[in-house]
Amino acid sequence: MNKVIVITGAGKGIGRAIALEFARRTKEQHIQKSTLVLSSRTPEDLESLAEECRESGIAVATCRADIASPQDVEQLISFTMERFGRIDCLVNNAGVGRFKALNDITLDDFDYMMSVNARGTFHLSRDVYAIMEKQGSGHIFFITSIAAEMAFKSSSVYSMSKFAQKGLVEALRLYARESGIRITNVMPGAALTPMWGDVPSSMQEVMMRPEDIATPVVDAWLQPARTVVEEIVLRPTGGDINS
Repeated sequence: MNKVIVITGAGKGIGRAIALEFARRTKEQHIQKSTLVLSSRTPEDLESLAEECRESGIAVATCRADIASPQDVEQLISFTMERFGRIDCLVNNAGVGRFKALNDITLDDFDYMMSVNARGTFHLSRDVYAIMEKQGSGHIFFITSIAAEMAFKSSSVYSMSKFAQKGLVEALRLYARESGIRITNVMPGAALTPMWGDVPSSMQEVMMRPEDIATPVVDAWLQPARTVVEEIVLRPTGGDINS
């Protein structure tokens, strides 16, 4: 059976790396036939990524969606179900951050982060979980952060949104264990992605790369259905970095 894998925030950074890793494994390890559904706010990023993935022999569809928009979330689900009739894996990778001192955080900053990281992630996960529950199988990944369990001064609301994601993971897992659905919380430390903006070369040297996170995500997906990797914590070898 063709497995349908939905990846949000796929245009850049960790999401892009995860898509490429699924494609690479399909070509090199001849894993079960899969279709990638790649989603992002920026369709131009998706098209170049889709072509690169297809070169590895994996089927790819793209859908522009802003997870902050309830209409876009519903459209992404409808797009996938109308074309493929199922969702076997959801990688909740879409996320945003604004990093400032607490007194400089505005309500606009708050709404920007919470609308994607908390509300959007909840909306998509709730609705996809219902589909998987009917199927009797599925796997949902949450790319949260070490900021989901450790606060940083420059990341107050970002940490708040990630703590919210971790709470959703733990609540959803209580339901999932009764339904044969796997839930994996992936908590990366500092990885060199566009979210960091301009990064000094000295800091880049000690940061992880997106592919460092992508490899264990696909490894967890490839575990037998009887086994779930519940948490993956990844940090730079030298420890946490807080700019």
